[in-house]
Amino acid sequence: MDRVLYIAMTGAREATRRQALVAHNLANVDSTGFKQQLAVFRALPVVGEGARTRAFVLETTPATDFSPGPVRHTGRPLDVAVRGSGFIAVQDVGGGEAYTRAGALEVGPNGLIQTVTGHIVLGDGGPIAVPPEQEVAIAADGTVSTIPPGENRTAVAIAGRIRLVNPPEAHLVRGEDGLFRSHTGTPIPADANVRLTVGALEASNVNPAEALVQMISASRQFELQMRLIRSADENARAADKLIARV
Repeated sequence: MDRVLYIAMTGAREATRRQALVAHNLANVDSTGFKQQLAVFRALPVVGEGARTRAFVLETTPATDFSPGPVRHTGRPLDVAVRGSGFIAVQDVGGGEAYTRAGALEVGPNGLIQTVTGHIVLGDGGPIAVPPEQEVAIAADGTVSTIPPGENRTAVAIAGRIRLVNPPEAHLVRGEDGLFRSHTGTPIPADANVRLTVGALEASNVNPAEALVQMISASRQFELQMRLIRSADENARAADKLIARV
């Protein structure tokens, strides 16, 4: 059987995977702080007899586009957007430390500051607890303050400070839950230079029009590989007929 069948098969397989990745990006076009994934492919030469004129397609670990998304002002005091590069430290469902740019925060039933998806926000000393029935304010450096009901602005108490980190992008690994983690598994130290924009949220950096073009391109690449497979099959059938007549 012609090797082109296997080579075209790998191309069709990776085109399908690329479609799935682009579809995932499109599904998160409205997700706060979402960073789109990038499909990365490389060619590996076929090792064997004959000239090295053919190559398999192989997908490498998907990369992440860390470019900032547009900032949308909401006016909500518990909405924060990271200015420039940086991340908010949160606790994942397993109790480990992870990082996100989704800054839609709220006070949970247990009085802890958390994201709207339920991840507890970490401060310099752990989770940040807020007394019940108090007004909460967040400063640009991540400081969380509370004001008792009926009191003026001079009766401010500091509840904690959101831990903001700014690791090199190459040191981050995206998890299945959409959160980022250190590639070594160790907590990343806080960076005092990271600042927040309060009353705003960072939107997804996915460009819907560009993603749709990528989806069409992947679909056409898949069709091309399938045509190669059909052509190889037709050539094999024609060759069998010629051999049968001999």
